[in-house]
Amino acid sequence: MTGMPDNFDTSFRTLPTVTIGGLPITVLDRDQTADWMIRAAREHPRGGRPLYLTSANGEVIARAAADREIAALMLAADQIVADGQPMVIASRFLCRQPLPERVGTTDLFHDVAARAVKAGASFYLLGATQDENARAVARVRQLYPGLDIVGHSHGFHTGAALDAKLAEINQLAPDILWLAMGVPHEQRFVRDHAGKLGKVGMIKTSGGLFNFLSGTNRRAPDWMQAAGLEWAYRIWLEPRRLFWRYAITNPKAIYLMATRSA
Repeated sequence: MTGMPDNFDTSFRTLPTVTIGGLPITVLDRDQTADWMIRAAREHPRGGRPLYLTSANGEVIARAAADREIAALMLAADQIVADGQPMVIASRFLCRQPLPERVGTTDLFHDVAARAVKAGASFYLLGATQDENARAVARVRQLYPGLDIVGHSHGFHTGAALDAKLAEINQLAPDILWLAMGVPHEQRFVRDHAGKLGKVGMIKTSGGLFNFLSGTNRRAPDWMQAAGLEWAYRIWLEPRRLFWRYAITNPKAIYLMATRSA
């Protein structure tokens, strides 16, 4: 865990990447990613589009290969980090440089929050239902009493209500907007609305993060995470919703990682 060099480029484009399953993935560990997020979000010039950081796992790899829109949404990010242990394992055998570790959003959030308290960086949490969002925020405030959460909201605004919410977020000017709507909805949100958030430093897409922060969802045991089997644990918890999703995407992701990695 080396931290970021003093002269790193906050555009994130100069950092090393490898190709996994056809997507460019940044070679950073969690500590380095958290360090970059704090520094880049606070230093990013306001007035244009916020920095856009997203994550990929096997399901995202499979969906991006099958859907040009999803591929374009992912490639529009300033950087993509690996939120899947199978990607880390594949990189050790198939890439010119191995990924140091999984950069899972559910872990990364806590890394960034601890740093944000010390740095005085601010958060806005947007997404999930009103109840899930409120419970997630309450838990985060309990864990990080000094964290500056300038606002939070559920993720189901449309029409005039959405316009008003975007204006509110922009006025509050958080350093990091945690956006939890799931793939590809959160990526579409960035495409369609990031231009209205010129006072925001960074948008981090977050999937089901708030459901874990609230306590609704449970993490897999550490050994399953390390072995790249968190998807199996999720199927065990939600078989009716997730069995066919993973039955379809996992074989595709394995093939893509084997044939489109470098």
